[in-house]
Amino acid sequence: MTSPDATPSDAGPSSATPTGTGAAGVADAGAPRDRTWLVAVAAALWGTDGLLRLPLAEDLPSGTVVFWEHLIIVAVLAPFVPRAVRALARCGPRVWLAVLIIGGGSSALATALFTAAFQTGDAITPLVLQKMQPLFAVLAAWVVLGERLRSGYVLFAVPAIAGAWLLAFADPLDIEFGALRAALLAVGAAALWAAGTVLGRLVSTSLPSRDVTTLRFTVGLPVAAIIVTAQGNPYTVSWDNAVGLGLLALIPGLFALSLYYTGLRATPAARATLAELAYPATAVVIGVSFLGATMTVTQWAGLVVVIVAVTALGWHERTAKRRPVVVPPEPASARGRE
Repeated sequence: MTSPDATPSDAGPSSATPTGTGAAGVADAGAPRDRTWLVAVAAALWGTDGLLRLPLAEDLPSGTVVFWEHLIIVAVLAPFVPRAVRALARCGPRVWLAVLIIGGGSSALATALFTAAFQTGDAITPLVLQKMQPLFAVLAAWVVLGERLRSGYVLFAVPAIAGAWLLAFADPLDIEFGALRAALLAVGAAALWAAGTVLGRLVSTSLPSRDVTTLRFTVGLPVAAIIVTAQGNPYTVSWDNAVGLGLLALIPGLFALSLYYTGLRATPAARATLAELAYPATAVVIGVSFLGATMTVTQWAGLVVVIVAVTALGWHERTAKRRPVVVPPEPASARGRE
């Protein structure tokens, strides 16, 4: 699940410590590798979700799809569950709570809330409010992880968020907001996804990437089952949907999350949440190429802006001496875990 050279050490030095770069700006041998790009690749894989989920959504309730996604992944990861549980038991209550929120909230409940927002109100409101996720993540990263942002961060954050806005709407200046309930559901989903980014970064310093992925879906499975029961949806599916459910669970689900948590171990949450904007960019390309969707000129412009902003952020973090995201030094006890 994780690359052999994966490291839990942080992606940037504290403001009181000089960066490990020479005159040419090349990192010293002991400096951790930046993996913002890997988070972006994982988010791009999430963008293939629509291609697989759309046929299933026509046949199955959303809660049932979410339940089977988790069930298939937990079945695949079953051999790793005992090790992950033992690793979690060695951690403190802070990590236990973080894993519970990641699995139950960010994995299962957030998806259900976001789907319910579309079913409750118009299709615009959830997309507008989902763009608040980076703002929630930056705030949570400051509170939970102690990450600080230098002024240079806005040079990447503002274009990335603006590009995502342009990408979401055919006419970015003509937005109609739906019912309050739909808005609150969408905001709740955005906050939970942001919490997943920040808390995933938190637990990745104490647990290997494979264990974080295993625990996310193992904890999320019973929550998904509760959601199905609460909605009164069936648990059973036909064999006609088996292939689609398997691909959905394993490609944008298990494989993408494995890459994501590997990258997150060396990527501050404030940077990761921008890299995740590769998701709507890929979703648009899939929609236009395979699902018959069309895009306006402003949406194409937004796509270009998102790609450029995310790529530039990763390049800057790899080469610059003064990085825009400042993270606190990592405890020595967290180093060397994998």
